[in-house]
Amino acid sequence: MITFTLCLLALIAGYFIYGRFVERIMAPDNRLTPALTQTDGMDYIPMPSWKIFMIQFLNIAGLGPIFGAIMGAKFGTSAYLWIVLGSIFAGATHDYIAGMISLRHNGESLPEIIGRYLGKSTKLVMRLFTVILMILVGAVFVAGPAGLLANLTPEVLSTTFWICVIFVYYIIATLLPIDKIIGKIYPVFGAALLFMAAGILAMLFVHAPAIPELWDGMQNRHPQAATLPIFPFMFVSIACGAISGFHATQSPLMARCLKHERSGRPVFYGAMIAEGIVALIWAAAANAYFNEHGMGETNAAVIVDSLTKNWLGVVGGVLAILGVIAAPITTGDTAFRSARLMVADFLGMSQKRMRSRLYICIPLFLAAIALLLYSLRDAEGFNVIWRYFAWANQTLAVFTLWALTVYLMLHKKKGYYYVTFFPAVFMTAVCFTYIMVAPEGFGLRPAAAGSFGGIGAIVSILWFRIWQFRVKNKPTYQVKK
Repeated sequence: MITFTLCLLALIAGYFIYGRFVERIMAPDNRLTPALTQTDGMDYIPMPSWKIFMIQFLNIAGLGPIFGAIMGAKFGTSAYLWIVLGSIFAGATHDYIAGMISLRHNGESLPEIIGRYLGKSTKLVMRLFTVILMILVGAVFVAGPAGLLANLTPEVLSTTFWICVIFVYYIIATLLPIDKIIGKIYPVFGAALLFMAAGILAMLFVHAPAIPELWDGMQNRHPQAATLPIFPFMFVSIACGAISGFHATQSPLMARCLKHERSGRPVFYGAMIAEGIVALIWAAAANAYFNEHGMGETNAAVIVDSLTKNWLGVVGGVLAILGVIAAPITTGDTAFRSARLMVADFLGMSQKRMRSRLYICIPLFLAAIALLLYSLRDAEGFNVIWRYFAWANQTLAVFTLWALTVYLMLHKKKGYYYVTFFPAVFMTAVCFTYIMVAPEGFGLRPAAAGSFGGIGAIVSILWFRIWQFRVKNKPTYQVKK
């Protein structure tokens, strides 16, 4: 428990120390925000900062910091370090700067931001890539909560019934103004999720289970360690609890609602740190479960159900499960909302009229339903979609980090771009290695895949340095600030 406690304190300290440093780089001021200058009653709506924080937190949470952390905990104590270091130096920095850039570009969607700094060709690719990722999120975050709800209503309401209910909710939430449903029910869902995390945290200190400490060694404890090395699998398994490209797609939603630039750090950086704390809590709780029951269980939902009922009782367990259900549902609906806005942005289509929103949403939902039907064929169908989502999610983080690095290089003091440069290089190596070693990729041996990952990282550094050299020798090169 000593390692867990120190990691928890480090996350909190990271928000106040490193978060403030990153905030100084972006230098928030008193300029009018898009919520005030472009209010439209649909997506650009001024909202209180505390409510925006809750929405951002639930948008980015999903199943990732819970299920991902549980599965990532099998790799051992290195999971704790990745959650802490990833959240502070990569994930929260990634979310905050992306949100602030969107805020200063009238709430611009992520593909447009990436294209602005990485070029028109990249913009075209990222438009398609990001919309596909949003559809994947909507599809994979239906089956999980539907299954949990079916477990709460056995022999009464089936998984299929709950899938239909969740999809109907997705449609309504995507089409209506952001303050009508999302702005009203998210605080309630957030309270359930925070209750769950606080309850599990309290029980960790009450029970004080024997869980791995750093001085016990950082060896790979996974039962399939031979085929699942820590690098890159742990860094993809624990995504939303450390860094996730999906987060940067959600930041523009909240950038369109912020009334003050100085709210950016608590909303964007703070929500990621809060998610890291949730991931850390569940990683520790999962280790307690594995110590007692072994690592044979592969269904994270079973572990969640067991821990909450045994530690929090029936009532507490039900409330905690509802929190776990609420998180992915609220992530799914905002994924579709983000996809709608991305398509609207690059088509230049106003979203004030319901007809315009339907033109975009109907194809998105049909594509998601097709993916969901494929995933429900069998367990492997869902696993394939989840693995592709996981890799695409981290790949999007790579593109975002490089775009942020270019932005900082162009507009901030010399050397500040390193806050995103190093995470960009590292995540480039992770994604190259993963697609080379994963079964859905090229299936290479870990050693060979690692070599390709290293080559990918080196190439990315050379690309950036060549671009940097060209910029320094072209003083007329400008990008809209």
